Amino acid sequence: MKSDAVRGHLDGLLLAVLEPGPLHGYAIIAAVQQRSSGALELRTGTIYPALQRLERLGLLDSNWDAVGERRRRRYELTEAGRGSLAQERSAWAEFAAAIGSVLNPAIPPAGQTA
Repeated sequence: MKSDAVRGHLDGLLLAVLEPGPLHGYAIIAAVQQRSSGALELRTGTIYPALQRLERLGLLDSNWDAVGERRRRRYELTEAGRGSLAQERSAWAEFAAAIGSVLNPAIPPAGQTA
């Protein structure tokens, strides 16, 4: 899938995969890929700046976690992040309905035939 398809929806994708609980960066990438059945592949150069921006906006919190001898930053939703995710879902539903009504019209507008 084209990377342009994700543009404008990255925040919602990141917030959605963090809804069940905290994850580190590579696990976030894997969760998006798994949920999209492999159609969406995010790069670290894309998600880390977005995660940092979402944290600055107060939508995410992060903490360092030790995993063996490695340290990883784990991100989790804040209450503001949950509210933003609800807004993202609503905006997506409206957008998908509008695009769907153009691409797959159920009933032609008055005066037009299919």
